[in-house]
Amino acid sequence: MEVGPYAGRPFPPVAVPPARPGPWPVVAAVLVGCWTVAVAVPGELVGWLADQVRLATGLDRVVWLWPVVAAVTVLLAGVPALLLALLPRSGAVRATGRAWLAGLLALGALTGLRALPPVHHEAYLAALAATAALLAVVLPRLVRGPAPAAATVPAGTVPAAQAAVTWLAVAAGLATLLPWAWFGALGGLLETGLAAAAAAAVGVLAGALLDARFWAHLAGGPPHRPARLVLVGGLVAGVALLLLAAGTGQSGAQLPALLTLPPLGFALAALQAPALRAGGPAGTAPVRWLVGLAAFGPLAFADPEEITLLLAATRDVPFWVAVAAAAGLAVAALLAIAYGVLLARPRGRAPSRPVAAATAGVLLAGAALVHLGPGQPGLHGERLLVVLREQADLGGVPAGGAGQAGRDARAREVYRRLVATAERTQAGLRRDLTRLGLDPTPYYLVNAIEVDGGPAVRAWLSRRPEVDRVLLSQRLRPLPAGAPTSRGDQPAPSGPAWNVSLLRADRVWSQLGVTGAGIVVGSSDSGVDGRHPALAGGFRGGDDSWYDPWDHTRAPTDQGGHGTHTTGSAVGRDGIGVAPGASWVGCVNLDRNLGSPARYLDCLQFMLAPFPAGGDPFTDGRPERAPQVLTNSWGCPPIEGCDPAALRPAADALDAAGIFVVAAAGNTGPYCRSIEDPPATYPDVFTVGATDRDRQVADFSSRGPVPGAAKPDVVAPGVGVLSAMPGGGYATLDGTSMAAPQVAGVVALMWSANPALIGDLERTRRILRDTAVPAGATYASRKPADACGGDVNITGAGLVDAYAAVNAAR
Repeated sequence: MEVGPYAGRPFPPVAVPPARPGPWPVVAAVLVGCWTVAVAVPGELVGWLADQVRLATGLDRVVWLWPVVAAVTVLLAGVPALLLALLPRSGAVRATGRAWLAGLLALGALTGLRALPPVHHEAYLAALAATAALLAVVLPRLVRGPAPAAATVPAGTVPAAQAAVTWLAVAAGLATLLPWAWFGALGGLLETGLAAAAAAAVGVLAGALLDARFWAHLAGGPPHRPARLVLVGGLVAGVALLLLAAGTGQSGAQLPALLTLPPLGFALAALQAPALRAGGPAGTAPVRWLVGLAAFGPLAFADPEEITLLLAATRDVPFWVAVAAAAGLAVAALLAIAYGVLLARPRGRAPSRPVAAATAGVLLAGAALVHLGPGQPGLHGERLLVVLREQADLGGVPAGGAGQAGRDARAREVYRRLVATAERTQAGLRRDLTRLGLDPTPYYLVNAIEVDGGPAVRAWLSRRPEVDRVLLSQRLRPLPAGAPTSRGDQPAPSGPAWNVSLLRADRVWSQLGVTGAGIVVGSSDSGVDGRHPALAGGFRGGDDSWYDPWDHTRAPTDQGGHGTHTTGSAVGRDGIGVAPGASWVGCVNLDRNLGSPARYLDCLQFMLAPFPAGGDPFTDGRPERAPQVLTNSWGCPPIEGCDPAALRPAADALDAAGIFVVAAAGNTGPYCRSIEDPPATYPDVFTVGATDRDRQVADFSSRGPVPGAAKPDVVAPGVGVLSAMPGGGYATLDGTSMAAPQVAGVVALMWSANPALIGDLERTRRILRDTAVPAGATYASRKPADACGGDVNITGAGLVDAYAAVNAAR
């Protein structure tokens, strides 16, 4: 067990000025401390919010954002801290300035590491560990001041006190871990190990900032006043820990640390009291242990990519991180009070070393039991999607004739070729992955395999000759309790919803007698409430009409509500759906509003060749049972692991099989080139933007141009759309997600009116474009650059007209 550098020997003597310093240095220190906090905390919040806004609006991440935030913080707060370290005569005030200056320099260096992309979290943690360890060596040499005089300590007295105090620090650190062990979840093995290394390095850095010299200066000469040390030393140490917390963790992970680390300064100050009574401060060991264990919580038990506003609408990771941080703050406050009362009262002293060690042992066992019991045990790291070089050759797939029979023949041939290619090219790699225990999951729609593994496995796979590239396949960490099911608060419409009438779909029902009967629409989304009165009668049924690769539910269900709403807009009854006579099948590819390349492939494979529950997609697929039309109100951005071409083979295969694929354009307008996430970017996917009641394109609707394709293809109502929600209710939502299923419903009407058109994708697309009516373009501003190269890249061919399209199809 480590002891302090001045244990058992006196400090080097330094002359102490006899004059008593006035109050002004203390006032200056208070002002500088307040200014430092006022600069650092808003800077961290503004930086994180800027990251989140760019993520939500689809803009590229700004690499220089966090280095700039770091530079501004260091410049604004560093100059006052430097003056505080140099000018006052008081040794305690100068020590305060030195600690804060060192904390600011550490903040600047550590915050700059956030230029690394969040998807490379292991690389960030390794860089954090190395940088913090280096700073622990360098910073004391830059800002170290003289050591104060101290009395000689009798041999053996301080080491015994230090050992007990160190065990109390370990116990306190484990107490701060309890909320994270309960409400959080660990990542992968490498990620967790690197988080431990980074937390340990941060603890060492904290020990370098708050070393024995610092505590001796804050304690003053004998007789020591423990209460004063706890109050003043705790405040000074708290500001230093706040600066250290601000630099610890990727964007988002530092926010809970800003709450939990600063109050621990009071506990650290109280821990110095017993050793000071024995003749000298307790040294760096208590600081290292307490800060290191406290930093391990947010670094290891929360994925910074999941601390996002995208998940803040429900009780997801941001909610539970806030709960853990609030609980950690409460624990830190209780520790400060308890240690202050126990150790800093006039005759207080630390418990014996065996008692302190036993306390730490009990808390360690408690943290383990909490994690294994109500917590989320196990490792939940990201997976890898290995995309192979050879993709199936789908050229020359026979047309098979017009209508449903021809479509089925094409789907069977496409399925056969895809599976044959995957089986032949994956065999050797799958054997190697199985032998290494990497749990491979093969796919055929894109010739790919999902596996466990970190950077080392990724590098090994990337060098294999049969591998084209390796993508991250995002996996959300589990929650201590599921979010409540989203429900609607509005009644069913008394007649056709306004958007249905705007498309003139109600005229198709009443005047043409077409409702979509005989057509099946496939929905890949958050799920579908199969018991909703507007949807229950339209479910196709059988053992191959529902698939949930996330939770393996056996009947249609939906917790988030997004999928129920979109499916209702396509085929719902009671006036909400465009094709109320069509049937539907469903698949869950969004869990808690986020997906991954592998989960998107799970559902797209199921749509090409449905299979029974528990079946093997490679051998049990039934392509003749594939839905004719697919609605997809999702996109796969880089944060989920996709690159622009990730799902292109899947879109090509569905097109070759004669399945009409509709996709939402996205909600990152009014910026040009904001249609950028697959599958909306692909030319063989029909991409839909959103309008309001006045046929004006919604500001949020994503726009083109898109390289190699004219996007969006068309627009449809997407502002204030009423549709079904889980539990039997209804709700009004906005988004291109609401617009896309209505176009899928129009295709269902067209193919129901003319079954010979089924599978004729090019002719169907042409009819939809040719019969569309003008829609009003909107712009970010009146600058020429915001015209996106022409209105066609904002409105597409215009607003879909169901009545005209069905007439043309007939």
